[in-house]
Amino acid sequence: MTNVHKIKQDMCEIGKRIYNKGFAAANDGNITVRVGENEFLCTPTMHSKGFLKPDDICTVDFTGKQTAGRKKRSSEALLHLEIYRQRPEIKSVVHCHPPHATAFAVAREPIPQCVLPEVEVFLGDVPITKYETPGGQAFADTILPFVSKTNVIILANHGTVSYGEDVERAYWWTEILDAYCRILMLSRQLGRVNFFSEEKQRELLDFKTRLGFADPRLTKEYEDCDICANDIFRDSWSDSGVERNAFPAPPPMGKSSGDASPDQEALVQAITERVMEALQQQAT
Repeated sequence: MTNVHKIKQDMCEIGKRIYNKGFAAANDGNITVRVGENEFLCTPTMHSKGFLKPDDICTVDFTGKQTAGRKKRSSEALLHLEIYRQRPEIKSVVHCHPPHATAFAVAREPIPQCVLPEVEVFLGDVPITKYETPGGQAFADTILPFVSKTNVIILANHGTVSYGEDVERAYWWTEILDAYCRILMLSRQLGRVNFFSEEKQRELLDFKTRLGFADPRLTKEYEDCDICANDIFRDSWSDSGVERNAFPAPPPMGKSSGDASPDQEALVQAITERVMEALQQQAT
């Protein structure tokens, strides 16, 4: 039997974590948990997620209609419900505004791959939606091209949404993503981001499979793709206004960022030849 009160307590705990991490200023963010075929627990609107009590949590149905609770439901419940509609196995959805990931949302900068092993295993490729005014069904529909291929999505000029088999797991993906985005920004300030090779990436994906995590990059549709180069979601970039500016493209298939490019190799060869010519002239 579902312990609804315990789930509400868990939602309050995750709300506190979101607030304490700086992922939800003031009354930002919302959390839902599915507790029945047509029943979802939902955090209230205009209420800080850092100070929730179980009695603050309301109940909505699949249409978004509030069926219980003394406080009004979140205005962005339709986004959550669309995820449940597309992914029936999902039990919880977390939406908030983690600052580093949201910076990528505002810049419309694609998340680089082949950088951190943990990100490849737990997140995979992370898409960015096109922008739509939050709250309505049009906003909820922006996740449709991506929701079946990932468990975390960046919402353009807005924030993130992540989802999983319980409220803690749904929150995990957001925390991992924001930590990764912060590491990317700090690395960029130091000078550059180094990528590992396609070969090492495939080793990680094999390990991911053994852990029981699915990844669309391992399906037949993408088996011949350069999996370090955002092949899964790249077709959506023009529609979403996404383009690389801050971070370079990953190296060509089979190379790491420590490998010299053909242009670099040609430059080295030309310099070598000139040095050898100068030495020969001095010798004569």
